Amino acid sequence: MADTDTATEEAEEAPATDEAREALLAELQERLGDAIIDSLIKPGDELWVRVSTEGWAEIADVLRHAMNFLYFDFVSAIDWMPSPFGREMDAEVDLVLAAAAGEAEEPEAPGEMEQGYAGGDTRFQVFGRVLDVTDLRGLIIKADVPESLEVPTWITSYPGAVWHEREVHEMYGISFAGNPDMRNLYLPGDFEGYPLRKDFPLLARRVKPWPGIVDVEGMPGDGDEEGVGDASATDESEAAQ
Repeated sequence: MADTDTATEEAEEAPATDEAREALLAELQERLGDAIIDSLIKPGDELWVRVSTEGWAEIADVLRHAMNFLYFDFVSAIDWMPSPFGREMDAEVDLVLAAAAGEAEEPEAPGEMEQGYAGGDTRFQVFGRVLDVTDLRGLIIKADVPESLEVPTWITSYPGAVWHEREVHEMYGISFAGNPDMRNLYLPGDFEGYPLRKDFPLLARRVKPWPGIVDVEGMPGDGDEEGVGDASATDESEAAQ
């Protein structure tokens, strides 16, 4: 009941319209035209703008040099493909909760791809966020990644994107045309595969159950009616610190 009341209160507090974000979207549509494919405004929260792959670098240039969006937040990517492993890769806590809810243990067939706010047509999408530090206006830009797995770089507009693009390349296999440094940040140079793709098998979860619900030793004094902890447990705790 409490959750329902909270959701109702949030819905009542959320504004029905958002003139500032509507004005921002209208300006972007005027400047970029057909490069903007779709958009979504969540009043009082955020603006999502989906652009064509070719418009990915263009919108960054417009925002940075013509519209005062000087603050670069991030660039990342997402794989919208449903996991082919079903619940095999779930944490132990998820499996326990599913069993308690009486859900079938058999893995469900992967569903259809859903590309989130402002839609999409491809399995992979890149997205980024920038901010106008004067008026505190922010927005999220997203673009489809074509079969070539290459999109234009943002570093000519936002040099700080270089590390973000390297991470995306390392984890998803998406390249950024114009970025001269696609070296791995975390993985060995000869590592095969892209760990954040949905079809990348996490072998560690197959070798050993993934942590979720674990046994935790009680603190000294737990279960002691007189509130006096076990001396040996206290000594072990102090030694560990």
